[in-house]
Amino acid sequence: MRLKKGVLRNFNSGNYTATIQLAGSYKVYLEEVAVARNMSASEMITGRKVAVVFFDEHSPREAVVVAVYT
Repeated sequence: MRLKKGVLRNFNSGNYTATIQLAGSYKVYLEEVAVARNMSASEMITGRKVAVVFFDEHSPREAVVVAVYT
């Protein structure tokens, strides 16, 4: 398991997924990353910093956004 920083680029409140850009990655975006349901949709503002847990570092489908911060 690994924790990484990123930036929120888009949030889909319908299926609670996000598009994120990992810190240090200027061209690669991860799409349809799960967002923890305990996070309020009002907190998911484009450009905010996010913390992402990767349960399997080689599979973005095994990641979840667990926090937003400024």
